[in-house]
Amino acid sequence: MKMSDLYAIGERIEIGSHTFTPEAIVHFASRFDPQIFHMDAEAAKHSLFGGLCASGWHSCSMWMRSFVDFWKSETARLTVEGKTPPNLGPSPGFKNLQWLRPVFAGDTITYGVAILGSRPLASRPGWTLYTLACDGVNQDSLPALRFESTVLAFE
Repeated sequence: MKMSDLYAIGERIEIGSHTFTPEAIVHFASRFDPQIFHMDAEAAKHSLFGGLCASGWHSCSMWMRSFVDFWKSETARLTVEGKTPPNLGPSPGFKNLQWLRPVFAGDTITYGVAILGSRPLASRPGWTLYTLACDGVNQDSLPALRFESTVLAFE
């Protein structure tokens, strides 16, 4: 089964949501992005963001968590239906990452993905490279992040 047999090109699929708590924002930032507007709610009020906000890397990592959980669920669903799901492999990369607005403490981001296209790999019969549009929108339906990614599938 191919990914394009499951999802129409350009069709956005919601893959999950995540609410960013102050504690999780500070925890992530303390380990990976210790800038003041991610670490200290009071100091963040006086920053250019005006409040405690998540690292862009934190918002992207939650996209990945949502995608992994979504795909695990989809694989189980397809298997129960008697279908052989595509075997997704690693991503050879991404481009055009944009953090479009801050993700503040208390915001809920709903993540999505859409297939933009695919191409079989001539050097690897049975392998396909999919190009994906990936995004996240906040609780007000305003875009928070987007990027274009690729993923290998072994069908």
